[in-house]
Amino acid sequence: MSILTFPERGKWGKSAWRGNCSGHIYRALFEQYRPGVFVDPMVGSGTSVEVAAEMGIEAFGLDLHSGFNILRDSIVQAVGKEADMVFSHPPYHDMIVYSGQVWGLPHQDDLSRCVNDEDFLEKLQVALLNQREATKPGGMYGLLIGDLRRDGQYKSYQADCIARMPKAELASLVIKAQHNCVSDSKQYSKMKHMRIMHEYIILWSKPKGAAISVLADLATMAQQQAIALKATWKAVVRQALVSLGGKASLEAIYSKIADAAPDRLVGNENWQSKVRQTLQMIGKPIERGVWSIQ
Repeated sequence: MSILTFPERGKWGKSAWRGNCSGHIYRALFEQYRPGVFVDPMVGSGTSVEVAAEMGIEAFGLDLHSGFNILRDSIVQAVGKEADMVFSHPPYHDMIVYSGQVWGLPHQDDLSRCVNDEDFLEKLQVALLNQREATKPGGMYGLLIGDLRRDGQYKSYQADCIARMPKAELASLVIKAQHNCVSDSKQYSKMKHMRIMHEYIILWSKPKGAAISVLADLATMAQQQAIALKATWKAVVRQALVSLGGKASLEAIYSKIADAAPDRLVGNENWQSKVRQTLQMIGKPIERGVWSIQ
């Protein structure tokens, strides 16, 4: 089905955790795709892994509040193996602020504390690349994401996510009806547009045989979309660093990107200078010729 609606969240997770997704959504996903190994890198109160365990699926839950940073740490290294499905439910920018309010102290890498939409989307793209890397060839990766309307502007985060990931890998877009939102109890006068009462489940399929490189695809997308060039290069270079354990020599970073990039990127005499320029924005030198994530 391309439309899902579950008015009740079910027995899983913690009802007090704001933005908690219904466990019935995860059950529907697991029944459809039958993953043997599942990873949720933004597990929140644990709804997804509870449903997975109940269905006999080997599941791993990671989260910033428990020490895992999806913008700095490799999912596959944290888990120790690739998964059949890597699915997340990230914050919808600052709609609900988590660190410092739902849990712990404010954290600079909390996706709900991004400074603006572009910052949020750049970081969300890095998170999705990390998820993709942790997915087995032939497996599924994706997220549940909602849109946002603010100050008269509609923020279509699902459209931005689709635009920033490999087009050939998009597998499914499912509409999920929203229930029991805080805004449901509010009355708004002179509403010009309809309320947003849905979210999206976006799923991508990682190619078998790893014949298609996500870094190559992103580099191609960067050439095709000049507006997204800067953000895409940040994602490419940052993911290379994440894949290399969070720090690496400049030569190792070059090698990681060159191995994945299309011929026209490698053949461009300026591509290495672009990498160095991008490292100045998203990395920091920790010793001569060695960079880490900033």
